[in-house]
Amino acid sequence: MMLEPAARSENSCKRCHRRKKRCDKTLPQCHACQHAKVACSFLDDEAQVASYPIAYVRQLERRVKDLEQRLASALTPQTSQNEPSAFAWDHDTEAHLSDLGTAFLHSDSVTNHSPPLPCDANPVSNFDPLPVSPGKARVSAPRTDSLAEELRLLSLEAAAERYLGSSSGLSLAKLTQTVLQRLSPDQDGFVFDGESDDNQQSHESEPDTSSNLNPIFFEMHPSLASPLPLNSLLGNTAEDFEDSMALSLLDPSHISYILEFYFAHSHTLYPMIRKCEFEAVLWGIYADPLDPLAQSPLWQFRIWMVLAIGSTTYCSVSLMDETESVQFFNKAMTYFESAMGCGDLAGLEVLMLQVSYSFFNKIGPNTWFLVGVAARMATGMGLHTAEVYQSLAVDAAEQQKRIFFCLYMMDRVVSLALGRPFAIQDDDITVEPFSDVDDQNIKPDGITSTINLEPSTMAVPLHILALRRIASDIGTQVHSPKFSRQQSPEAREETLQSLHKRLLNWRRSMPFPLPDLQSKVPHLCTSWFDLNYYTHVIMLYRPSPLSPSLDLAKMKILAEASGMAIRQAINMHRQRRFAYNWLNLVAIFNSALSLMYTSTAQADDISLVLDHARAVDDLELAVELLEAFSTKFSSAKKIQGMIRTVSAKLKVYTVPAVGY
Repeated sequence: MMLEPAARSENSCKRCHRRKKRCDKTLPQCHACQHAKVACSFLDDEAQVASYPIAYVRQLERRVKDLEQRLASALTPQTSQNEPSAFAWDHDTEAHLSDLGTAFLHSDSVTNHSPPLPCDANPVSNFDPLPVSPGKARVSAPRTDSLAEELRLLSLEAAAERYLGSSSGLSLAKLTQTVLQRLSPDQDGFVFDGESDDNQQSHESEPDTSSNLNPIFFEMHPSLASPLPLNSLLGNTAEDFEDSMALSLLDPSHISYILEFYFAHSHTLYPMIRKCEFEAVLWGIYADPLDPLAQSPLWQFRIWMVLAIGSTTYCSVSLMDETESVQFFNKAMTYFESAMGCGDLAGLEVLMLQVSYSFFNKIGPNTWFLVGVAARMATGMGLHTAEVYQSLAVDAAEQQKRIFFCLYMMDRVVSLALGRPFAIQDDDITVEPFSDVDDQNIKPDGITSTINLEPSTMAVPLHILALRRIASDIGTQVHSPKFSRQQSPEAREETLQSLHKRLLNWRRSMPFPLPDLQSKVPHLCTSWFDLNYYTHVIMLYRPSPLSPSLDLAKMKILAEASGMAIRQAINMHRQRRFAYNWLNLVAIFNSALSLMYTSTAQADDISLVLDHARAVDDLELAVELLEAFSTKFSSAKKIQGMIRTVSAKLKVYTVPAVGY
């Protein structure tokens, strides 16, 4: 049995911290304490809490679960080995899945009996999902490999919290796991094969980290292998970071390229920084390290965090090494505490810059926590109300509106990905969005008109904001059990049609022409808008509290949207302008789940369905895409193997396609 890799704490142990000695942070006992033969504690005396990495906690949970299963097996040998795993944190999802399963079993368009075999099919060779080696008997043992478990681990590793709701796709993953039984009628449940790539042997010699998911793997100098944690929101220290970086040591052309990418990429998504002002201050400090603004912790934090975000977003597209972005982040965090003390608005901006960074790099506190704290700060300041802006100058009001709606978009992205309640409620917002004008047209006393026929730099951010508002309504009206219970069947259908029409109008009204700022930026090409249209259609039509069972028409819409989402993503991947971050990995996984679900659940004659939907071809494209993800995400390799297994089973039912 392979040993688990050594887990490390995010903090130094209490003894090393008190003695001001470097701690290797090995869990459960650091080497210094082990050598001194003294107790080692990572527990905070004041808060009585420990800051353990989620990987270490997951490892302990797996060990506890394994011991419980062994004990239960020893005490009750007759207990069935096919009971599905139940998690105490997921009662709501389990109840919803039960409703979906009932609807699935009794739906006229979705049946549960085994599909017919092709005429030349061999019952053994075609349906045996787990070949038995000669001389070995098949052993019925509980398996943890499941679509739902992989989605849960992937999402929770990025969020470091426990609950996943309907919009996360967890219920669909469990339902898909159930309907996949149709591909293996001789089994109690669908069993996934191991990885079938050419490198399988090499993987077997490595420790199993598939359940110990760390979204981003860094290949860097050992001194950078443990990025600075944010252990306390207002009390971060950077004791282990050696501050040897200075802005003047960086090549100016490299700084310019990073800034270009940041303002083309992240600024287009979340325009919370004034570009002209920021660049003027940065180059002023670069030319004169004694510039008064160089002494401002807020400006130092802004500069280094913008460089970190620009670097990590570029690496997410180019799949380059993340060492530089981690260095920039660590440098920025040395100014965190002082920057947070520069006022409420400054503190809000500090948190949101970290959220933007965490979308691409899991360092410090989790994204969900940061968004929640920032949302409470913003609502406490009244940024969601129109009256707060009435006494402000126009340029200050516009800047604060941009900050608030950037936070709103961040909240929607994270909350919907995890299936959790929004931190900012739409009904509470009375302020109008920021104006569709460039910065140079915004003056303290008003907004000047322009004769420029091209869209402003705020056209794309406003269009993305419109998508987040549609997504917000999808989360509230489609994936909320409370809202769904109040709707009649006719009202539910009207809700779906209305939201779908809004998505169509959003796609058709895309800003034209798109700004030609950077050839590698994903959301500056039409494929990105197509991808987001189809991923939101998937979220709209997949089984949900509003529509627990799907008729054939909805199945076809869901199947087509799933295939098109994967095709748009592979198109961007081959153009080398796709962002390989955890949010996009969750989106691709959900698209593949929907495709697997519709391919096995919508009709008795699976071969006819596959001929129409090209499901197998699209799943193969997803496998190709996940190969690129696997260089940064350990979970992508396992998901890839699962999809490859399903694709191989579905190929049994394919028939020669006409016209392809």
